Formats: sequence, structure tokens, C-alpha cells
Amino acid sequence: MGFNCGIIGLPNVGKSTLFNALTATQAAEASNFPFCTIEPNVGRVAVPHVRLYDIFDITRSEKVVPTQIEFVDIAGLVRGASKGEGLGNQFLGNIREVEAIAHVLRCFESDDITHVDGTVDPIRDAETVETELMIADLESLEKRVDAARRRVTGGDKAAMDMLAVMEPALTALNDGRPARTADIPQGREDAFRQLQLLTAKPVMYIANVDEESAATGNSLSARVEEKAASEGAICVVISAAIESEIVQLADEAEKEEFLGSLGLEEAGLDRIKNAGYELLHLITFFTTGPKETRAWTVPQGTKAPQAAGAIHTDFERGFIRAETIGYDDFIACNGEQGAKDAGKMRAEGRGYVVKDGDVMLFRFNV
Repeated sequence: MGFNCGIIGLPNVGKSTLFNALTATQAAEASNFPFCTIEPNVGRVAVPHVRLYDIFDITRSEKVVPTQIEFVDIAGLVRGASKGEGLGNQFLGNIREVEAIAHVLRCFESDDITHVDGTVDPIRDAETVETELMIADLESLEKRVDAARRRVTGGDKAAMDMLAVMEPALTALNDGRPARTADIPQGREDAFRQLQLLTAKPVMYIANVDEESAATGNSLSARVEEKAASEGAICVVISAAIESEIVQLADEAEKEEFLGSLGLEEAGLDRIKNAGYELLHLITFFTTGPKETRAWTVPQGTKAPQAAGAIHTDFERGFIRAETIGYDDFIACNGEQGAKDAGKMRAEGRGYVVKDGDVMLFRFNV
């Protein structure tokens, strides 16, 4: 699978409408009242990979298997969620389980859709949600830091190691900053992730605009883009209403024509996928053969044996080499044999760092 992403935000900002559109389902009831989503809806959707189908067109495997994104539509948050208001405890628990957060912010006016605060202000909404997450993190971390400090006085080395990542996070939260801005010691990133802090999750802001603003954005979405830029975050401008229309079109040519008429080059799913891969520092490699052509997602910096392990643990355990062709070479040479003949296939060993777009065949022995 590619990654899983929690869709969060205040009530009535378009979370469930966007979820339905992205997953091409009506799984999440979309209604004009808070807490329409009670249990988190989960949907998986194939990642659009043009390169995957380019490879498939050459090899003509029996099937093509794209990687997937899992979207989790999480109940709307209100002020006081960190204290259990609304569906607070459930909301916060659901967020802990996802890898990334898509924070939907309402950037459109409408007399037909109420706003919990009476007026539309995406920056205020973003701050409301982030404040609740920071309060929850702060309360959780203070307890753990106090316990670790007591153990350190008894000479507990493990507690000392954990304090090295907890204390910088606590400092950031006390300064009113999310935990992801903390100065974590180099090499301790895994330990930091194990803390499962809500504000340590990578965030992309989704500015949900009206249909007329889908291509250019509007003054409200511009404010969200400014906020994202100031944080080094990612902002994607989308009209959930338009995405709902796109999924009703079965024909790809019809979809392209519809998008073009709106001045859009690609659908929202493509943009969210690209943003998610950038946010989580992911890359895609491919395998192809008579039975299937498949896309695989791994973190940047993954070495060949670990990439093989994404397919099967035996591949990593018995790794011998990876026969590798760059995507551009694979296409230019019309497949594996052409790449071999042109000297474009490389035999890579254990130290090889997989590149985005590599077409790979793993040799192993167990």
C-alpha cells in the first residue's frame, strides 16, 4: 500500500464529501450538521500512476496492480475536543493511527451550509484544530516526561534515551508550536515517531473552494497557501463539489474534457497523491513480468534488499542482486530485452539505493 491519510477538520467543511469523491463511494454520509461522521469511514483507492500503465502497455502482463492510498474520514472536531467535548476522545484516537493528516479547511461561502463558528475563516479553523491537538499532546507528554525523569534518577538508561526525544517535543509544545517543529537529535527520528504525538504527524492543508475557484483558488485559499508556506507545509486547492462530479464520469476522455473545461490539468486525487508522497518522502518502483505489472511504494533512501522485502520477506532474506532498469530507459528501449541489448540493465547489490521509477527484478535464494 502507498500510505494512509486521515481526513480531519471542523464539522461542515467538506470532509465527508471529499472522502466520498476520492474513494468514488457514498460510504460517508454527507449532511449539514455536526458529527455526521461518527465512526471513521475507511476507503482505499488506486494511486494514479501513468508510468505503471506505460510499462504495462509494453509488457502486456495478465494484470496490472497499482499501489493504494487508504483514506480515513474522521469525525469533525470542536473546541474542547482535548477535554472530551463532542467526539473528542474518539477523534484524537483515530488520528493516532494514520501516517499523515489531510486537514480540510473551508474556503467557500454558502448560505446553505452552516459553519460551527458562524463565519468562514480557514486560518481560525486551522488554529482551532491544531490547538486542540497540541493540548492533547502536551497533557500526554507531560505525564510521560515526569515518569521518565523519575526513572532516570534510578539510572534507567532507556528512560534517559526517551527523554532525549520527549523533552525537545515538550519544549516546542510549551512554546505553542506543534511537535513536528521540535529539534529532535539526529538518528532519533524512529523513537520520536514511536511517541505517536498528534502534532508530529505530517500535515497537508486541503483548501476546499467553490467550483468557480477550483482552478485559480480564491482569497481564502490564498491565506491557507500562505500559512502552509510559512510552516514549510503543503497546500492543495480542491473543490470537493467538483470532485464529486468527476467520479460520476465513467469515461476517461470525458473526465479529461470536463477537467479541461474548468482549467484543471488533473483531478484532486492525483494532486493529493503527489502531495502525500512528497510529504512522507516516498518513491515508487515497479516490477513487471508475464503475470503482473505492479507499483510498489517505499521511503526515499530505501536500499535494494529492503525494497525486495516490501514484496516478500524471503526476497530480502535471500537477496542476491537487483536487475534494474530506469523507467525512461525501459520505455525508450521498448522493454526489458531492448534495455538489455542497449546495455541499460544494471546488476545492483545490497548497497544500491532505489530510485523513483526503477523497474526491478530481484534475484534471491533461500
